[in-house]
Order: sequence, then C-alpha cells, then structure tokens
Amino acid sequence: MSAQPELYTAALDRASAHARAWLASVPDRPVGPRVSADDVAAGFGGGLPEDPCPAADVVDQLAAAAEPGLMAIASGRFFGWVMGGTLPAALAADWLVSAWDQNAGLRYATPAAAAVEETAGAWLLDLLGLPEGADVGFVTGATMANFAGLAAARQHVLSEAGWDLDRLGLTGAPAMRVLVGAERHDTVDLALRYLGLGAPVVVASDEQGRLRLDALAEALQSGGGPTIVCVQAGNLHSGAFDPIAGAAALAHEHGAWVHVDGAFGLWAAASPALRHLLAGYETADSWATDAHKTLNVPYDCGIVVVARPRALRAALGVHTSYLVSSDGPPDPLEKVPELSRRARGVPVWAALRSLGRSGVADLVERLVHNARALADGIAAIDGAEVLNQVDFTQVCVAFGEDARTRDVTARLIQDGTAWMSGSHWKDRDVLRISVSNWSTDEDDVRASVEAVRRAVASSPR
Repeated sequence: MSAQPELYTAALDRASAHARAWLASVPDRPVGPRVSADDVAAGFGGGLPEDPCPAADVVDQLAAAAEPGLMAIASGRFFGWVMGGTLPAALAADWLVSAWDQNAGLRYATPAAAAVEETAGAWLLDLLGLPEGADVGFVTGATMANFAGLAAARQHVLSEAGWDLDRLGLTGAPAMRVLVGAERHDTVDLALRYLGLGAPVVVASDEQGRLRLDALAEALQSGGGPTIVCVQAGNLHSGAFDPIAGAAALAHEHGAWVHVDGAFGLWAAASPALRHLLAGYETADSWATDAHKTLNVPYDCGIVVVARPRALRAALGVHTSYLVSSDGPPDPLEKVPELSRRARGVPVWAALRSLGRSGVADLVERLVHNARALADGIAAIDGAEVLNQVDFTQVCVAFGEDARTRDVTARLIQDGTAWMSGSHWKDRDVLRISVSNWSTDEDDVRASVEAVRRAVASSPR
C-alpha cells in the first residue's frame, strides 16, 4: 500500500498540542516529577491490548499517563546533572529529523542528511578551533564519543607498534597503557572496557581534580609500549580543566595518543573569554563532546572529532557489497559505531545556524556567569560552603556534616522550585549544581538561591 499522509495528521496535531502544553507548563511547574516510575507504569495499561487503537488516541493516552512522571529538564532551574535544555531551532529540527526518517549512514542514499551533517561538522571545527580536515562523527552521546575517539587511538598506537589489529585482534597484542587522571569521568573507563583495554593507569590529580603534570611525567617514564593519555576538559564536580598543553606535550614526547574528554567543557573553546581554560587543546589527537549538554540540542547527539581520519575510519568503518558508497568525502557510517542511525547532526546544524559564532559564545559565557551567581548567592547563606573554584559551569556545596548536606539536598528537591543533585566529592557529601540550560536567567538564579536558603533554614543543625 502506498503511503497515506492523511493518516498522520490527527496524531501529529495531537502531539503538537501536547508538546506545546508541556513547554508552556515548564516555567511554572515543580521541576521534579510528582510520581515514581512504578506509579507511572500503571497508567500505561497492563497487558498488551488485543485490538488496534487510533493513532491520535494513542498519543493522548501517552501524554496523559506520562505527564506526572516527567522531569522538567528544560526548566531554567534544573541543575541536577549536565543536561542542557533544547534551543527552539534545534527542537524543531529534531521533529523534522523524525518526520523525514532518513538513515544517515550513506551519502548516496540520503544526501540531504549527509550534507547537513558535513556542514555542521565543518562549522564545529571552525567554532572550536580544531584542526581543519579532522573527521567529525555524530554519535549517541559523550560515552560513545569517548568510545569512538579511543577506538581510533587504539587502532593507531597498535599500528605504530607493528600490530595488525584487524587481522590478529587483541590476543597477543603489545601491552597497551591508558593513562587517566584520578578524577576522570567514569565513562572513560566504560569506553576502555568496551574496547577490551581493561583498567587504566591512574595519575594523581590536584585539589580541584586537575591531572598533575609531575605525576603524568612520572607515569610516562615508568613504562613503555603503545600509550594513550586521556585528559579532561571540565571536571564533573569542580568544572576544572586539566593542563592540556603540558599533558599533550609530555604525551607526544613519548609517542602517545592524546584524547580529550570534553563532554561539556570543550565548548569553552567557542568563547574568546574562556578559551584559555583549554590552552593547548588543539594539539591533541581526538576530542569527545556532547551537543546535548552545553550547546542545548535534544538528546542523542554526541560528537567525536579525530585529527587522524585514517585511524577513525580504520577502527569503525565498514564496506560491503550492498552499501553503495559515493565518490568524494567518506560516508558517515565510517566515522561512528552504527550503520543505521537517525540524522542526529541536523539539530546541531540548526543550533549553530540560529546562534552563529557570537551566539554560541554568549550562551557559554552566560552559563558560566549564572554558575558564579549561584555560587555567590549560596555562599552567602549561613552554613553553606562552596568547595570548588567556579571556573566553568559546576558548583559543589556542603552544609557542614554529611548528614546535614544530604538533608538539605532532600529538602531542596522536595521543595520543587529547583533541582540540584547530591553527590560525593573529596570525601564529602555535596550538593552539586550543573548550569547547562540556555534559558536560565537572573530570576531563575534568584529563585533557586532562595530555595536553597529555605532548605537550609528548615534543616536541623
């Protein structure tokens, strides 16, 4: 049966109405969900229904059952994890991505998707000051961006050691070392596990979580063989940046590959006022980031950049008789782990087109400004202690003993005005604040500080 566009109309109209109602509710609704996952599950019905249901009715049922369990991540007062909101142009572009339903793996089959992503990739290299000619791949998130970058690293360093990874696999391969800072994100370890590389060699960090160059130099000198060094642009708790220039210079002296985990912090490169935090980042070999975080596009939009395209394509690319490649640039599937995927680079193009170079810089700088304003406001509350230097978008606060910090955090979440998550850093329980949303303004900052003040006032000492 041929396509029947009219069958989509009622369902899409209902989805649009529910989406608009949701977005209109975000500024005033409590940030946290009102019910648990178990509570929500009851609203979706027990067993699988026997009979069909009109598409529009399905959409209505979905929206009604889900609404009490939705977290208002798009709120300007959501600071729970490093999760951005969604810029209007990026959200609308993402709707089109679903409507177009393009499999973005092949330039020949879906040229529009490929062209948009290639443009977005070129813009990203320009905006972030990364090497012209580097490969850009659009993956699911920062975890897979780290995976892809480290897969290219593994391919390269083993090839340099004379080992044919594709033919021989890892069994019997030269022993590899992966050096990481003590406060790297756990997704680096996860990516190494996926890649069969085992646990990394941990290098000491300073009081803000920055990798120490003296410890890195000692670690590099204490062994040999194929080596990868992972550095961090944006610590999960402090927001601090590793000394990338010094680390990259040391690593390259030992023939190591340098990978930058810049899940949210790599975007500091878009701001002339903040780029100094990343000094030397352009000398690395691969970079991972997530456009969903600081750039504020929808989920499912990590980005890997590799300065040595041959290594990335050798690690992830595939060629078969039924996949028709076109002449010219590489197919998107040669730069990411998937063959089939949605055109996730389209919302990135839309966000960059809507903001322009100056708009991205302003976005990043406003996030940092709001983080500092939150830190200053909370520091003025009796009993609150800001534990980190607020260099970027992260703030960690304690309220005396761990038990009281946990209590204040619970009371703040229960209040509903703002959402900030609990964590544990430097042997202390903390209230962790991640400022990632483009829509956060002075009123949101003021209301959030007052919510913390109320939580502290109501918490027994």
